[in-house]
Parts: sequence; C-alpha cells; structure tokens
Amino acid sequence: MANTISTIAHIDPQTLRQHNNKNLQPLEPKITTATETPIEQKTSATDTVTISQTSETTVTYSSSLTINRDIKGDGFDLLRGLVLNMLKEQGIDFKIATGETGAEEIDISQLTQQDAQALIADDGYFGVDKTSSRIVDFAIGIAGGDPSRLDAIKEGVDKGFAEALKAFGGQLPDISYDTYDAVMKKLDDWAENTAASQS
Repeated sequence: MANTISTIAHIDPQTLRQHNNKNLQPLEPKITTATETPIEQKTSATDTVTISQTSETTVTYSSSLTINRDIKGDGFDLLRGLVLNMLKEQGIDFKIATGETGAEEIDISQLTQQDAQALIADDGYFGVDKTSSRIVDFAIGIAGGDPSRLDAIKEGVDKGFAEALKAFGGQLPDISYDTYDAVMKKLDDWAENTAASQS
C-alpha cells in the first residue's frame, strides 16, 4: 500500500465558504416557546444564527385530600382528619372494638387527643401490656398451646414486626418497640412456665 501526500494548494477561507454555501443550506436552529428572546448575529450575507432560550415549568397535581391550613394548635385534628379521609376512601369503618369481649366500641371520628392518649397509656387498651397480651394470646392459640413451637411463634412475630417497619418507612414509635420486647418476654415466660408445669 502506498502512502499518498496531497498536492492540493492551500485554499483560502473565502473560497471554502463559497464552496460550502453551494452544497449546504444555512442552518437556522429555532426553538419555539412561549417566552422567546431571540439574539441574531449576522456572520455573512447568507449566514444567520438565531439563539433562544426558554425556561418553562409546568406542574400539575391533584389530591383527593383537602387540608385546611388555617388549623391552629398541634395538628392533631389535621392528622385525625387525614386518617379519617383515607379510611373513608377505602370503605373502612371508623369504629374500633375494645374491651375483652369486643362489645365496647370507640368511634375514631369522634376521638379527642386526650382519648387517644388514654388508649395508648400504660393501662390503656392499646398500651404495651394489653396489646402485648393480645398478641401473645393470639400466637399461643395459633400454635395450639404447644411450647415446642416457640421458635416458629417468635419467627412469625419477627416477620410481622418487620412488615410494620417496612410499612411505616423503617421507623416506628417507641411504644411499638416496647410492645415487641414485651411480646418476646411474655412468650419466653409462657414457654418456661408451660415446660415447668409439664415436668
């Protein structure tokens, strides 16, 4: 293969421009927008450049929840209203059965902040002791009262707790962690007491 060296003489820029103008149409990039500020610069008799810039932002959203921003205080009523709206949209009843028999009901649409605090207090229906007792009673019932299934019961509680963590973004209120600890302790006590009574 032979190497070739060009013998073409130097072409001046004016000749090159005339040659290029014969083969190419002038480029005119143009962006059409609502707020256009063109800047034109002529480089020769046939070349035109138009530069424009637009910053256009369109945001559209809607929400089925209405928030009243005029609410004063700590936001409890706002939070309660949001929860009630979500439950209503899902067709869920606003009443929670409480008490040992479940005959007592609380209408959460009428719940005050003081009532809610009483429910999660140490001796309240949703407090650590009563909630952990309900969970343990349910787990023991599912296991058929068999203490040899303690590991399976604890695994189920762990899975439920992990799902709750995931559902609430990886963080739960302290009362939830306290309830978890109480459930595990009550399960250990139950297995120990049942094994001791069977020996």
